[in-house]
Amino acid sequence: MTTPAPALLIAGHGTRDDAGAEAFRDFVRELGRRNPGLPVAGGFIELSPPPLGDAVTELVEQGVRRFAAVPLMLVSAGHAKGDIPAALTREKERHPGISYTYGRPLGPHPALLAVLERRLDEALGGSARTPADRAEVTVLLVGRGSTDPDANAEVHKAARLLWEGRGYAGVETAFVSLAAPDVPSGLDRCVKLGARRIVVLPYFLFTGILPDRVRQQTEGWAAAHPEVDVVSADVIGPEPELLDLVMERYREAVEGDLRMNCDSCVYRIALPGFEDKVGLPQQPHFHPDDDDHHHDGHHHGHHHHDGHAPSHAH
Repeated sequence: MTTPAPALLIAGHGTRDDAGAEAFRDFVRELGRRNPGLPVAGGFIELSPPPLGDAVTELVEQGVRRFAAVPLMLVSAGHAKGDIPAALTREKERHPGISYTYGRPLGPHPALLAVLERRLDEALGGSARTPADRAEVTVLLVGRGSTDPDANAEVHKAARLLWEGRGYAGVETAFVSLAAPDVPSGLDRCVKLGARRIVVLPYFLFTGILPDRVRQQTEGWAAAHPEVDVVSADVIGPEPELLDLVMERYREAVEGDLRMNCDSCVYRIALPGFEDKVGLPQQPHFHPDDDDHHHDGHHHGHHHHDGHAPSHAH
């Protein structure tokens, strides 16, 4: 008799916005519909029902003893690093005999970058179809903001990956809470860099109080700067790419494949403008005839913990 696959537990931030909380609950239901036979439940760390503990109880009452928890979050900040593991440890004490594995946050991932690019095209009304058009567009990617510098750096990484190969004039970064620059300061920076057409792109999964605040601050700034063309893009939303990515994170957690971040590795993934690099064997970084490379002699091809050779073509 085969052991059933672990159930899927989705852990969300929580929001005081009813529409945002309902979007999360709808998303969890859709995951269940798309994966018949797999028990799926979801709950929040704070602010919204159901709490994560209720979702665990729901699974246990279905006979589940093993599950994989996936944080429905774009970056690994305090919730993903501390609050969710602490909550899961508490649930393990409440329900003796259960076991779980913990997946990693969602971004940055090529599938999400593709959705962000789509949101930009929609906001521009399809008017930035050519490289010349895109070269006139500066994007301000706005993250949630955190007291964790590593989490804020992840938003900058997403911005850089969105810029590479797509032809926008630039992709700048701002935050709506807890971190600088804020949205108005980010827009000011875009203008100082020469931007005349700006799209403010919220780096959020679903609607909520913070994405609404991004839009309000954008509209307030735009009203005070009529000489600059500013438009707001939509959140990522419950797109098929997001549903598929959650299942990818689930499978990683189940199989123990919590590797280093290769989602955006140019040697594994066909990123715009770098498609020819996929699968290339990696050469030593050391060049005897080039003084600039004498600093370390390290191999450029990095090893993964699974012991694969120093090449990304795996």
